[in-house]
Amino acid sequence: MEKGSSWHDRLIHWREQHVSERQMVLLLALLVGVFTALASWLLKTLIHLLRHWLFVLPMAQHGSVIYVFFPLVGIALTAVFVRYVVRDDISHGITKILYAISQRKSIIKTHNMWSSIVGSGLTIGFGGSVGAEAPIVLTGAAIGSNLAKFFRLNQRTMMLMIGCGAAGAIGGIFKAPIAGLVFTLEVLMIDLTMTSISPLLISSVTATALAYLFSGAEPMFRLLSVEYFTLNRLPYYLLLGIVSGLVSLYFTRGMDFLETQMRRVESMTARILIGGGTLALLIWLFPPMWGEGYDTITLLINGSAMRTLDGSPLASLARTPWLLIVYILLIVALKIFASVATNGGGGVGGIFAPSLFVGALSGFALGQTLSLLGCDVSVANFALVGMAGLMSGVMHAPLTGIFLIAELTGGYHLFMPLIVVSIVSYMVIMLFEPHSLYAKRLAKKGELLTHNKDRSVLTLLKMDAVLETDFNILHPDMTLGELVKTISVSHRNLFPVVGDDGRLQGILLLDEVRNIMFQPRLYKRFKVSELMTAPLAVLSNDMSMEHVMEIFEDTGAWNLPVTDADGRYLGFVSKSKIFNSYRHVLVHFSEE
Repeated sequence: MEKGSSWHDRLIHWREQHVSERQMVLLLALLVGVFTALASWLLKTLIHLLRHWLFVLPMAQHGSVIYVFFPLVGIALTAVFVRYVVRDDISHGITKILYAISQRKSIIKTHNMWSSIVGSGLTIGFGGSVGAEAPIVLTGAAIGSNLAKFFRLNQRTMMLMIGCGAAGAIGGIFKAPIAGLVFTLEVLMIDLTMTSISPLLISSVTATALAYLFSGAEPMFRLLSVEYFTLNRLPYYLLLGIVSGLVSLYFTRGMDFLETQMRRVESMTARILIGGGTLALLIWLFPPMWGEGYDTITLLINGSAMRTLDGSPLASLARTPWLLIVYILLIVALKIFASVATNGGGGVGGIFAPSLFVGALSGFALGQTLSLLGCDVSVANFALVGMAGLMSGVMHAPLTGIFLIAELTGGYHLFMPLIVVSIVSYMVIMLFEPHSLYAKRLAKKGELLTHNKDRSVLTLLKMDAVLETDFNILHPDMTLGELVKTISVSHRNLFPVVGDDGRLQGILLLDEVRNIMFQPRLYKRFKVSELMTAPLAVLSNDMSMEHVMEIFEDTGAWNLPVTDADGRYLGFVSKSKIFNSYRHVLVHFSEE
């Protein structure tokens, strides 16, 4: 190394000389696990401190309902923080990870290592009706991406480090190492290979071990009583799976629709007031919507459902078992409004906690109904297994739902119903929605990386990489004689015809003029505008490669012109160029 090189360059050089790529990956996986565990602990601590501070305030004492306005304050503080400090969109964390993997070469911005912690801490600490899991997953992924970038590792390793960050985040915040691994494989769609499995496990287990150190070995949801699965209850769990799938469909489409409506409100102040005001009203009517809702889940799985009515003006109307079910179902229906009001108003949070919350309430409502009808069911088990059903349906991640709920509750005795409900819920929603809520936006734009390797490789291909520009351009008013001169110096048999404004007007094939190009008497008689033809199709430079290949297949063309949004000619794309680029990316994509 030269004397003038920086300490960073010297470090990288030393690493390249003394540490193999494989050893570096395992070491970084360990570091990612440590840092994501610290980030998870920091976020949980921030949320708990804010809540403790809020409820020791004099104005929040003596039965005051002032607490319903705390979320509005949190949303406002978060919105100001995001706009004036971060100056970047940090919502929809897992969607951003998927976008970074498929479109940004696995690069996640540096500020995401801390900005989501602050934003979601303010939002949830003040009672926002969202979860902390997606923000911490984005934080973990950002840690992994930036560590890999710091050590100048390749894109494939950066993608793996993003997965390690996500696995560590789930392991750290839920104390669920296996769930962290399968979440990365199912939701982030990191390929399962012998190269990837070890680093992912190292990060997840490391973060989980540190979480035990920070907060003890108790599961998040402690079961006071255990009822084991019996075969005669299988039909009821099948029914719960179907219901979970349908509720997941409502959750996914309702959330997507409401978010679209909130985005139409351009004023930040208006969004804060609409979101905060809506949330305040919902929390006043249904206090379980305050915060993540984990306290409510604990009540449901431990037989204290009536306590969910505490503080609600509807409490006196819902003291019978049937009316309690109606009350619970209203919360299920309105929870998406509370979550969208939080995020759409300017808050930062994820749908992990809302999906667990809605799943527990849906399972409880169905279990309580069946119990009142005389069926032999465990209402507490239905609430617990319903969480797996909703997670499986909303996230399209049945394995994550199974292992997360088992690890969250220590309820391994319920593996059979967890599997049944998760798989049935997943099968039901797949009939209607091919993509999870996380992936829905990217899928609409053709920007989603998937486990379908052919489709994934096409997603990674960009128009710029296959665009060919070495075509001789013709003008409509050129004569046949001028065309012949152009043909004589060209190595192509295809020519774009472009007007003075740069817009594509047509194409000219050599075969179309071969019979007249050797007749000098016709050189001034014909013009290019009379000889050109319309292309079979025109591609846009912002099309996804998957869409481009569909057009090639539909038209049977071998070369197609490309224009920008205003119709200006940019070049041509050929099937052969796409195939060559595809093979190159596939080799890189598949290397272990």
